[in-house]
Amino acid sequence: MIKIITKPAIIKAAGNKEKRIEEYFGRMNSGTSQVSIARMVSQEGWEEPGQCPEFDEYTVVLKGKLKVSTREEEFILEAGQAILTGAGEWVRYSTPYAGGAEYIAVCMPAFSPDTVHRDE
Repeated sequence: MIKIITKPAIIKAAGNKEKRIEEYFGRMNSGTSQVSIARMVSQEGWEEPGQCPEFDEYTVVLKGKLKVSTREEEFILEAGQAILTGAGEWVRYSTPYAGGAEYIAVCMPAFSPDTVHRDE
């Protein structure tokens, strides 16, 4: 099967500030439940609630800096670096640094609001 994606679906992100999610593959744009692939663009000062998702998330930072917090550690990722967060692990993403960040997120299985389990 070959499927061309002519444009991403734009999804509203959770968090205290605007963040652009451009989903290329996933439940919304391609009807794919096995994997979601999205480009994220978040501004300086953006942070989202913590979450304990049912999916693995592979994140590759393209520009800026991304802060990834777990219950035990904090990681500051710069352009060219990547991180894998495992299903069932509490994690929180933020971009507190000047210029925000641009990154690619790949979730397996695909991201779903029902399986992300965000903090209240």
